[in-house]
Amino acid sequence: MTSEEASDWRLISQDHMQGLELEWSAYTIYREGWDHDHCEFCRDKFSVSPADLNAGYRTPDRYRWVCRTCFDEFEANFEWKLLSRAPDPQA
Repeated sequence: MTSEEASDWRLISQDHMQGLELEWSAYTIYREGWDHDHCEFCRDKFSVSPADLNAGYRTPDRYRWVCRTCFDEFEANFEWKLLSRAPDPQA
């Protein structure tokens, strides 16, 4: 881990994210009464509201979400098993 990574608050207590399967998906509600989730790293909000993130990387059970920015920054560190990748924003 570099000194920059060691000082990144987003990486505190994230061992549970190591090696998980992730897939790109539109946001869906986890269960009844649940109206949003947060990126596991930066805490940005996911919901169906246009004001929030509406898609990201998630675990197959839809419980954990990672925004595109954090995914791009931490993919190599956490050795995620990618089931599907986000569409190329340049396409």
